[in-house]
Amino acid sequence: MTKEEFTFELEKLGINLTSNQIQKLDKFYNLLITWNEKINLTTITLEKDVYLKHFYDSLTLYKAIDLTKNLEVLDVGTGAGFPGIVLKIVFPNLKITLLDSLQKRITYLNEIIKELDLKDIKTVCIRAEDYSRVNREKYDLVVARAVAHLGILIEIIMPAVKVNGYFVAMKAKVSEEISSSSKILSLTSGVISEVINLTLPIENSPRNLVKIKKIAPTNLKYPRRYDQIKKNYIK
Repeated sequence: MTKEEFTFELEKLGINLTSNQIQKLDKFYNLLITWNEKINLTTITLEKDVYLKHFYDSLTLYKAIDLTKNLEVLDVGTGAGFPGIVLKIVFPNLKITLLDSLQKRITYLNEIIKELDLKDIKTVCIRAEDYSRVNREKYDLVVARAVAHLGILIEIIMPAVKVNGYFVAMKAKVSEEISSSSKILSLTSGVISEVINLTLPIENSPRNLVKIKKIAPTNLKYPRRYDQIKKNYIK
């Protein structure tokens, strides 16, 4: 995907970039590639692939959530900053927390935030289940992109979502994961309000946005640790 194709396809989504945002995305790409030589951030490094599979893919979230609102957003397992950094560049109104358990990625993310002069965005180095235990009902939107099995994510993430807020899982394949997650959805007061199926432009690879609404406070007194939860879903 060229930069011209990128902006054209975003316009189809209803997103119109300013020249400043285009410049920041370009700078973000160059910083990503520089840092990727120091630490393992992504195997996708060609500019055309990053713009399609990371930048555009991150912004498909706009199909599920009105990101022009002043939302407090948690990006769980942000890794190289997807979707959180891209969302902040394009929707500066969002107040974003980037969550990752690896300190070297947090160091990288803090440098990205500084170099791009991004405001109202912070990083936290902690396991997601530990963070959500002490930040219950805090976020309007929690998002996780290609992180873990849906059932695991629901248990770990839903406690941090506000009542009437949303968790959106961004995944390539999801149907089997949805069918095995009904019990934990109920326990965490979540209801799947929509599953948006889409394909990336040019290569037509499948993507899914699983939009889950929290309809009541989460009575679950934990989440358990990841290694305990995954036994229920990963054989």
